[in-house]
Amino acid sequence: MGTETSIYGSSSYNKGLHEVAEGIFAYLQPDGGWGWSNAGLAVGEKSSMLVDTLFDLNLTREMLDEMAAIIDASPIGTLVNTHANGDHCYGNQLITGAEVITSAASAAEMEALPPAALAALLEMDFDSTTNQYLQDAFGPFTFTGIEPPRIDRTFTGSLAISPGGKAVELIEVGPAHTAGDLLVHLPNDKVIFTGDILFINGTPLIWDGPVRNWISACDRILELDCSVIVPGHGPLTDAEGVRAVREYLQFVVREATMRHQAGMSAADAARDIELGAYTEWSDWERIAINVDTVYGELDPSHESPGIIGLFAQMASIKLG
Repeated sequence: MGTETSIYGSSSYNKGLHEVAEGIFAYLQPDGGWGWSNAGLAVGEKSSMLVDTLFDLNLTREMLDEMAAIIDASPIGTLVNTHANGDHCYGNQLITGAEVITSAASAAEMEALPPAALAALLEMDFDSTTNQYLQDAFGPFTFTGIEPPRIDRTFTGSLAISPGGKAVELIEVGPAHTAGDLLVHLPNDKVIFTGDILFINGTPLIWDGPVRNWISACDRILELDCSVIVPGHGPLTDAEGVRAVREYLQFVVREATMRHQAGMSAADAARDIELGAYTEWSDWERIAINVDTVYGELDPSHESPGIIGLFAQMASIKLG
């Protein structure tokens, strides 16, 4: 897809299962904000590959119910998790009889981020603004009864698999968004599932970095020249959407570096940066996390306020 026929920013963004190529489906969840992630299904001969599960068991059951007619005929034999964030793996326990694959770094991170931690976070009592922000972000989801994701196979670098006879390339591009992000590329179908390397019409969230790896991951997606690009959050996109994410990341690095050199704190820098058109993207207040991560790259002695402190900053920026 070139810019003349760009689907970036298109209004055709509806919840549910969408066939994006022959036997390949995207499962989309508007509005693409906190926890509202996408997944995918590739149907081969007598078996299917699922790309990611969802943030809780109810959402994952709803997705599987919509896929039922397909996966009854071609059961899910392979599940690939694109990274360790719960909105891409907390429904894993509902996928029985499948081989579960992710990067080694993602598998380790899943162990460090159990579902119970999010449940506990929602029970904590912070200031009223932070409480409201956390409830708005995570209150719609149910984190009880979720077992830690089971992983059967890990890899580093890249891995070629052929679920149901389909050619699939798993390409590790993390650490970037998280420690072990990977792309799921179906070369013969010219389709790619990017996980959270792409947030479309939503603000990317730099948990880990380095940002240069994320920018390189965007370049890798462009080099693969796919006709269909399924982001981790937001509507289907094309090269224009990839370039928009890359430009945002470059913008954050440039603006944060300038303020770091001027001696401004990360918290003050996040408030000072004029986001311009990026305020039209959802969750723009994530600039607080993104600047903090860049500051950590610029100065290893930088002391981050930690996840609770960063959520408080985002709450204050958006609601304060």
